Amino acid sequence: MNILVTGGAGYIGSHTVRLLEKKADRVVVYDNLVKGHRQAVGKSVFVQGDLLDSGKLIDTIQRYAISSVVHFAAASLVGESMGKPRDYYRNNVQGTLNLLDVMLDNKVGKLVFSSTAAVYGEPEITPITEDAAKNPTNVYGRTKLAMENAMDDYSRAYGLKYIALRYFNACGADPAGDIGEDHEPETHLVPLVLRACLGKSDGIKIFGDDYPTQDGTCIRDYIHVTDLAQAHGLALEALYGGHGSDVYNLGNGSGFSVKEIIEAAETVTGIKIRQEVIARRAGDPAVLVAGAAKIKRDMNWQPQYTDIKEIIATAWRWHRANPDGFPRLGDR
Repeated sequence: MNILVTGGAGYIGSHTVRLLEKKADRVVVYDNLVKGHRQAVGKSVFVQGDLLDSGKLIDTIQRYAISSVVHFAAASLVGESMGKPRDYYRNNVQGTLNLLDVMLDNKVGKLVFSSTAAVYGEPEITPITEDAAKNPTNVYGRTKLAMENAMDDYSRAYGLKYIALRYFNACGADPAGDIGEDHEPETHLVPLVLRACLGKSDGIKIFGDDYPTQDGTCIRDYIHVTDLAQAHGLALEALYGGHGSDVYNLGNGSGFSVKEIIEAAETVTGIKIRQEVIARRAGDPAVLVAGAAKIKRDMNWQPQYTDIKEIIATAWRWHRANPDGFPRLGDR
């Protein structure tokens, strides 16, 4: 199988590419490098291109005889999405529609889609299951839900087979330590905590400590990036095996509070982290935990990383070796 991975130079995309390189005949990474890093792409074919460039998409799919797509490419900053909805709808929704049309026109009928727990919004119950209400509270979540809906409509009308994977808080790094998380700006808790350990910031701000949780801070479900990659591989194999279109949650099924993440990072690194409690952020639920029984049942997926200290240790290995992330253009 020849697989096109859109956004394959990004954080989760590059880890999935590494796994797919062991399974596929050929992996082709298609990325505009706005957020991704060319250095994160291994031995795979690399094409620098945008989802809105139909000509380059068509050429890439035809030149490399692509038979399936794993679709990561999307703008993904929640806060930014609220101030730049035009950019997010154009990049995420319009770009995905363009990709779907090119796939149909070139008889590529299998798609694994990187979705998000943000499609649920404020949960009514936890753990969150796939049939929970979808009420995204931000533009990013709304664009991802619109993309899912488009795939579902294309599936019903044109026979496209897709699997959407809604995951929670991705973290960690490949155990080899040569690829990891590098965002600018960084908004995720684990790398922010580790940056504080490296002296890249003066500490961590905790948004509220008066939530109805054990220590008063928000609880989130953290899933190691290689476990996410494994799920994408299993989903792709399922589609090749005749599995129909479907949607799955990905998570460990248990949560860790902000303070527990900080304490775990202090244990792993041996460094004390300065903490400052400030006001809550609007729209932050107290608890977000995934119900992932469905994909465990259907695909026998099991997270290999369930110890938060072990997860953070893999991230620390990457950040300590690469305190400034991947080299930027012009650094060499």
